[in-house]
Amino acid sequence: MLNHLSKLVSNRYIGTTICSKRCYTTFKYNKLNDKDIEEFKSILNNEETLLIRDKDDLVSFNSDWMKKYKGNSQLLLKPRNTEQVSSILRYCNERKLALVPQGGNTGLVGGSVPYDDEIILSMSLMNKINDFDPVTGVVTCEAGVILQQLEDYLEPLGYTVPFDLGAKGSCQLGGNISTNAGGIRLLRYGSLHGNVLGLEAVLANGTVLNLNSTLRKDNTGYDLKQLFIGSEGTLGVITKVSLITPPKPTSVNVALLACDSFSSVKKLLIQAKTKLGDILSAFEFMDRGCIDLVLRHQPLQEPFSEKPKFYILLETSGFNETHDQEKLNEFLEYIMEQGLTVDGTVATDSKNQSTIWKFRETITESLGKEGAVYKYDLSLPIDQFYELVEVMRLRLGSKANVVGFGHVGDANLHLNISTPNQKYSKEMINLIEPFVYEYTSKHNGSISAEHGIGLMKKDHLHYSKTSSSIQLMKLLKNSMDPNHILNPNKVLPF
Repeated sequence: MLNHLSKLVSNRYIGTTICSKRCYTTFKYNKLNDKDIEEFKSILNNEETLLIRDKDDLVSFNSDWMKKYKGNSQLLLKPRNTEQVSSILRYCNERKLALVPQGGNTGLVGGSVPYDDEIILSMSLMNKINDFDPVTGVVTCEAGVILQQLEDYLEPLGYTVPFDLGAKGSCQLGGNISTNAGGIRLLRYGSLHGNVLGLEAVLANGTVLNLNSTLRKDNTGYDLKQLFIGSEGTLGVITKVSLITPPKPTSVNVALLACDSFSSVKKLLIQAKTKLGDILSAFEFMDRGCIDLVLRHQPLQEPFSEKPKFYILLETSGFNETHDQEKLNEFLEYIMEQGLTVDGTVATDSKNQSTIWKFRETITESLGKEGAVYKYDLSLPIDQFYELVEVMRLRLGSKANVVGFGHVGDANLHLNISTPNQKYSKEMINLIEPFVYEYTSKHNGSISAEHGIGLMKKDHLHYSKTSSSIQLMKLLKNSMDPNHILNPNKVLPF
C-alpha cells in the first residue's frame, strides 16, 4: 500500500496531473493483504456491511464532491465506536498501512479523499448525539453527526449551531472541526477554535486522547484540543466533540442591498457594525457576475431594476422584534441618506428571506453547471479584497469567467474561476497558480481562510507560513504520527 519510496508525488486531479511542482516522499507503506482484511473483520465484529471492498461501491468515497480529486482505495471501514477506531489505527500503525479519515467528503481541497490507495476510515456510523445541557447550551456528540441533524435536534430546544455551511445536509461535525470550517455565522459567533469546548481524538498508535471537557474555562496547561481543530486528520482522528451552542434568535431580518462601488461596500460594513452591533449576524458579498450566474441556472428573478456592480446580503438576528426592526430601519435610512446603496429590499418573513438567501447559497451549485471550476478561498485585507478579482479578469481575459463572493464581514474572499471545458486544465492552473498565492502573500493575506490546505495547497503553504512555523508543524506531525499513516500527502510539504 502506498509504496511511495522514491516515488514521484504530485497533486492529482481526475484525468490529468496539473501541478508542475513535484516532490519526493520518503515514507514507505505496506500493501494491504488478506490477513489484514481478516483482522479488520475481527475488529468490526465480522459485520460485513462495515467493511466495503466492492470497486463500484467505493467510487463515491474515492472521489471528492467536485469530482476534482480521485483516489484508488481498495477498502473502506465504518467503525461504530471509539474502541473500534482505536483498534484500527493501532493495527494500521503496526503494519504501516496508511489511511484517510473521511466525514461527509464535502471538502474542496482534496483533504478527505485518498491520494493513492489508502484505507478510507468513514465516520458516518458514529452519529449519536449523546447529551445536551440546556443551562450551559453545551451539546456532546459523536464526530459523524451531520450538521443539519444537529441543527434539527437543537431547534425545538431553542438553540442553534454556531456555524452554518452550504453543505450542512451532508457534512459531518468531525470533518467540520478537523478543517476548522467557517461559514456565514462566524461574524456573529466566532470560529470553531472558540466554540469547541472539548473533543476526543484517537492518535496514530491507537491511543485515545480524552479532551472532551464541557467547561468554558479550563486553564490547565496546553490546550491540546486546538491541535486537532484545523489539522485535517493528519494528527489524529476526532471521534467525539463538545460544542457550545447559542440560543436560537427569534427575530430575523434579511436585506439585499445594491452598491455601485466597492468603496461603498466597505463603508456599509463600517456602518453595519456600528449601528447594528450585536444583532448583525451575516454580511455576505456578491459581485454582479455571481448574480448573472445564478439567474442563468436558478428559478430566480432579477432583484432590482438596475444592475449594480456589487450586492450585500445582510442579516440581523436577535430576540426583540420591535427593537431589531427599529435598529435596522435606522441603519437603512442612514445609508440611503449617505448614498451608500443604490437600491435594496428587506424580508421579514421566512419565505422571502429564503428567496434572498438563494442568491448567495446557489452560487456554488450554479458554478458547477458552467464547467470546470477553480476555487480559491482566501483571506485578504479589506482594501485588496476585491482587487484580486479584477486582476484575475485582466490576467485570464476571455479564457474564463471570474467571479468573487464571500464573507466580507470577516474578509474571506471566494475567488471562483470557471471554464466551459469540463476537465481541469494544467494550462489554466499554470495561469492561476502560483500567481494567486503570490498576490495573497504580498498583501499579507492567507491562502486558506476556511477550506483548509489538503492536497491542493500543501506545496504552497510557505506563502502563508514561515519556514520556522512549517518546521514546527512537521515536528508535531513526526512526533504524533512517526509512520505518517494519517492522511499522507496532505497539509504539509514533506
